[in-house]
Amino acid sequence: MKALVKAVSFKHLVIGLCMFAAAGMALALKPTEKIADAEPKIDLEMLIPKQFGDWKIDETIVPLLINPELQAKVDKIYNQTLTRTYVNSRGERIMLSIAYGGDQSDSMAVHKPEVCYPAQGFQILKNTNGTFSTAAGDIPVRRIVAVQGQRIEPITYWTTVGDTVEISRGLKWKLSQLKYGLTGKIPDGLLLRISSIRSDESAAYRAQDDFSRDLLGALTPAGKERIIGHPTPAG
Repeated sequence: MKALVKAVSFKHLVIGLCMFAAAGMALALKPTEKIADAEPKIDLEMLIPKQFGDWKIDETIVPLLINPELQAKVDKIYNQTLTRTYVNSRGERIMLSIAYGGDQSDSMAVHKPEVCYPAQGFQILKNTNGTFSTAAGDIPVRRIVAVQGQRIEPITYWTTVGDTVEISRGLKWKLSQLKYGLTGKIPDGLLLRISSIRSDESAAYRAQDDFSRDLLGALTPAGKERIIGHPTPAG
C-alpha cells in the first residue's frame, strides 16, 4: 500500500514539475521585442503618394465619421491610419483606407471590415477569398460586398503580419505570428482596404485592382514591401 502511495505521489510530482517547466518555457518564449521599434518608422502620409498614374486625391470628398465607440477601438489597436478618396480622369472613385499597428499579438490584432462595417450599420452580402496579382507575385485578398440602403460597396482588403500577407485569423495567421514569437519578436502589421460605391461588383474589383497596381508601381521597393510583404511568385 505504501509503495502504491509513493508511486502515485511520485507521479504527481513529475506532472507538477512538467507543468512548472512548461509554464517557465512559455514565459521565456513570450515575445517582448516589437519589430516596429527596430525598423524605420512608418509614415503613411509620406508613404502613400497623393497622385500617381491617372489617380489623384478627390478634395471634394469628406471622409465618413465612425462612431465614437469604434473610433476608440481603432485608436487602441492602430498607431496610424490613413483615409483618402482618389478619382481618375474617367470619374471613377476609389476609397483607400490603411491602418498600421506596431503590435500584431492576439490582443491587438487588426479589426477586419467584416466587423467594422456591420458596426456602422452595413449588411455583408458576400465575403469570399480572392487573389491579387502584382508584378512581384500574387497575394491573397478578401472580396466583400457591403450594403446599406441604396449604397452598394464592393471591398477588397488584405492584412499583413510582419512581412507576410494573411487575410484570415486561422492557422496560417497563427503560424506567421509564431514564427516571430519563437525569436522573441512581436510583428507589426497593417490592413489595407480599397472600396468603391458601384453596383457592378466585377467592374468595381477590376478598377480596384488597377488602382492597387498603379499605387504599388509608384512606391519605393521598401514602401512596397511595407504594403504587400513578400508575395508568392506567380507561376
